[in-house]
Amino acid sequence: MSVPFYVSPEQLMRDRADFARKGISKGRSAIALQYADGILFVAENRSPALHKVAEIYDRMAFAAVGRYNEFENLRIAGVRLADMRGYSYDRRDVTGRALANAYAQTLGAIFSSGGEKPLEVEILVAEIGASAAEDQIYRLTYDGSIADVRGYAVMGGPAETVADYVGEHFKEGISLAGALRLAVDALGHDSGEVRQLTSDQIEVAVLDRTRTQVRKFKRISVETLERILSESRPDSEPAKPTEDAPVAGETTTAAADEAPVAPPDDDAPVAPPEEPGGDNRPL
Repeated sequence: MSVPFYVSPEQLMRDRADFARKGISKGRSAIALQYADGILFVAENRSPALHKVAEIYDRMAFAAVGRYNEFENLRIAGVRLADMRGYSYDRRDVTGRALANAYAQTLGAIFSSGGEKPLEVEILVAEIGASAAEDQIYRLTYDGSIADVRGYAVMGGPAETVADYVGEHFKEGISLAGALRLAVDALGHDSGEVRQLTSDQIEVAVLDRTRTQVRKFKRISVETLERILSESRPDSEPAKPTEDAPVAGETTTAAADEAPVAPPDDDAPVAPPEEPGGDNRPL
């Protein structure tokens, strides 16, 4: 009878964690930022149909990175849980903390189970409040760990590099245009070479507390995104005049050609011919 191969529990958990982290790091980053009137979500996503950011309930949103099929199943389960609780009790009983706890239990149970692989996902659950102090952002990792973050949260890809850039430039009470510009610039600084992301390469949504509707989630269209980015772009330096540009006091060639020419005077003295290599331009 063969002896089964033994692996210590510490090594097994370490291997499962490394497996999940490698899968998550292959994707692109996603950012959640608190601004003056709500919470902004920006994710680098070139697909117009496969969303990384979605609505969960009236005042809650969901963002994720990693394997799409895995976090999409989590999103659907969260929507069903929120709808069931809101229908059975009251819409005010649906909270971001309860949903984050449910996600943490699911992720933790799958990670500690030896029968299936850990989920290669990281998710954010955000709930907007009546004021910025009441906003809640929960970050959940592949092993079920949950953290209550303030200000901003970054996950996926080179998250540490992007988070360092956001931390250097983030300010409390930042405007929506400023937060969007900061998030786009941070996503472009995820590697040694700075990238300029366009509006069709990112996915943007907000939880806006100023909306009169009960549902506070709203996606930002490409047209609106281009307008906000153009307004928040720093002013460019004035263009320097080129060598061919006319200077005050000088007459352009076209104007000189159109100017009337005086008829020649036979009695006027004629200038001697200039030596070869001389300059015939007017002084």
